[in-house]
Amino acid sequence: MLQAAWKKNDRKARLLIFTFSAIVFIAVVALGRITLEANLGFDVHLFATINAVINSCVAVLLVAALVAVKSKKYELHKKMMLSAMVLSILFLVSYICHHLFAGETKFGEEGTMKTIYYIILFTHIPLAGLILPFILFTAYRAMTGEWPAHKRLARITWPIWFYVAVTGVVVYLMISPYYN
Repeated sequence: MLQAAWKKNDRKARLLIFTFSAIVFIAVVALGRITLEANLGFDVHLFATINAVINSCVAVLLVAALVAVKSKKYELHKKMMLSAMVLSILFLVSYICHHLFAGETKFGEEGTMKTIYYIILFTHIPLAGLILPFILFTAYRAMTGEWPAHKRLARITWPIWFYVAVTGVVVYLMISPYYN
């Protein structure tokens, strides 16, 4: 196992993680209801494409990090997970930009495809909103060297984070033909 990189301070960690998670959640909800009219000089749906690429990279990193930890390559696992977290921050910035400048896009299909789209979307959105504090607590437990707690949390966090990353790409692929 790796050495702890941070000194344990659960009270401070909880405060920071919950505060940061709440701010991100409120910002995404609030900014999702605002559309800015601006000519950025490029198609604003480029942000959605960037989001899909980032989510794809996160999904690949999550699988590779899982393989690394199962192979006891802990330093590699740590680097991949930190990379996935950095990419997720970039995703958040791009996601906010896309929704600020592009507004909402309506899914254009009917029937079974529309039902499938909404099932995926309505599972993706709440899980995406809930996963951030789990990711942060899981990372915190790793950075403080609390391996049993990290492992218990990771068993919950990893599949949800992976699902959110993959379904983010699926949602993009299904909605992108309807971008104006």
